[in-house]
Amino acid sequence: MSQFWKPTFTYLQYVQVAARAVRNSLKEEARVVAVRRDQQGLKFAKWEAGKQGELKNTLNTSTV
Repeated sequence: MSQFWKPTFTYLQYVQVAARAVRNSLKEEARVVAVRRDQQGLKFAKWEAGKQGELKNTLNTSTV
């Protein structure tokens, strides 16, 4: 199986495709929760001279 996806996808892309397939196969209530969980973002701040800068949010823009 791994010989199939290695030339085509990176491992991360392979896992994203598999996760999308699982989310799409769920019943409606569970699908809504899973899609919402997939849309989590990342917070980061730039540190300069030992001081934390402004905290910024980045939203995960993956599509389902």
